Amino acid sequence: MQTAQYIIELLKAVFLGVVEGVTEWLPISSTGHLILVNEFLNLRQSKAFIDMFNIVIQLGAILAVMVIYFKRLNPFQPGKTAREVQLTWQLWLKVVIACIPSAFIGLFLDDWMEAHLSNFLVVAIMLVVYGIAFIWIEDRNRRVEPKVTDLARMSYKTAFYIGLFQVLSIIPGTSRSGATILGGIIVGTSRSVAADFTFFLGIPTMFGYSGLKAVKYFIDGNTLTGGQVAILLVASVTAFVVSLFVIRFLMNYIKKHDFTVFGKYRIVLGIIVLLYGAIKLIFG
Repeated sequence: MQTAQYIIELLKAVFLGVVEGVTEWLPISSTGHLILVNEFLNLRQSKAFIDMFNIVIQLGAILAVMVIYFKRLNPFQPGKTAREVQLTWQLWLKVVIACIPSAFIGLFLDDWMEAHLSNFLVVAIMLVVYGIAFIWIEDRNRRVEPKVTDLARMSYKTAFYIGLFQVLSIIPGTSRSGATILGGIIVGTSRSVAADFTFFLGIPTMFGYSGLKAVKYFIDGNTLTGGQVAILLVASVTAFVVSLFVIRFLMNYIKKHDFTVFGKYRIVLGIIVLLYGAIKLIFG
């Protein structure tokens, strides 16, 4: 690859990292956005690499959660009381319980989903469906007080229910954060509790899914060139840096606002994607 072309590929990786860092935490579907953006950026790599790339760069985003919430998530943090240590371990147990549904279902359906549902139509439909769901649920919630306003008081059963909603996110265009936040609100948690738990739930989920994608990539006989490693690193580091800001923005935003605006965004984007897919199908 020529130097100028390689630099362009790295710049594309930076842009894709920004997209990942923004869309991973906002309930608007990171994978769906990466699929759409790469349609226009045209990262000059194999389909196998791009499919793996779209998942593995999520590690940069999830690392931001670990940095921001390190003290809260670390049971061995100096200065924590015995009660705080106990609550930290209970939080991790809730996360593990919530991961069980997606760990089993995602493992068996991943290949089928990728083969049959990674297309413009599915992404567009999921963007619109969940956009409508967010608007409807938020409208309903204006008349309902959340039952759980403190993550420490969230039951293990509620954590499992939220994990069931996370299973829905294996469909492109759904949004993992969108599915779990919506699920949390539906089962009675406040927006802040749903968002917090979504961040924490993403740690084992995204590490596991990224690892699975990487293993499948190599099992299928693919290799990584030095240039591809650089592209992955650049995109992941960019996603990490951007995520640091986006996570803080979202947590401040939901203190005063609901998720209706994201629902409207999803509907508009879904319609645009549907129109683009139709034009591409008709005119090639």
